[in-house]
Amino acid sequence: MAQDERTIKLIGEQGIDKLHSKKISVLGIGGVGGYVVEALVRAGINHIVLIDHDVVTKSNINRQIIALHSTVGLSKVEVMKKRLLDIRPSLEIETYQDFYLPNQNKEFMFSMSDYIVDCIDTITAKIAIAKYCEDFAIPVISCMGTGNKLEANNFHIEDIYQTSICPLAKVMRRELKKQGVKKLKVLYSKATIMTTDKDDTTRKQTPGSISFVPSVAGLLIANEVVKDILEMED
Repeated sequence: MAQDERTIKLIGEQGIDKLHSKKISVLGIGGVGGYVVEALVRAGINHIVLIDHDVVTKSNINRQIIALHSTVGLSKVEVMKKRLLDIRPSLEIETYQDFYLPNQNKEFMFSMSDYIVDCIDTITAKIAIAKYCEDFAIPVISCMGTGNKLEANNFHIEDIYQTSICPLAKVMRRELKKQGVKKLKVLYSKATIMTTDKDDTTRKQTPGSISFVPSVAGLLIANEVVKDILEMED
């Protein structure tokens, strides 16, 4: 309990007990998701599920908390697991080195969660997660795009139907409406999209990124999750 001493001064014994008792699933352990996970575990979450099919690459080093030259080529969920257990040895942790897509019956990975954090890129999967969470009344927050952004001070957390500017949010609004999803809490940015790839106008180009934008997004999401949990009724 000593490592939670400062947190208890802020949220009290009941608050830390509530955080200890909740199970959080995070899909996507990358630039945003890695910071979400670490912040949640440091805050007091004692049961976490990590879902990501990828391995660490050198191109991740500029922004991902688990990306080091020593971890290149290793499974992201396994690297994150080792790190988290060093932060909180009592942590109950489940890892799935898997790629979530709809219609594959893989919802078991996160179905028993008290809260779900979506930090993946695939739109069809993001839509399916939002639909699943609404159908089963599971609190969820979904991260919109952080690539090609240089401003870390222009993030907002709102319902998807109140968003503007963000291209991914625009697509999500349209597709969620088709699926009959009435609400979805999202983090999105109103920052200007930047890129030096003027000759590549394809929508599949790899986005630019920098250290402080996805990290800020991840910490803001963790902040929102913790606040929501503290306000939950037992």
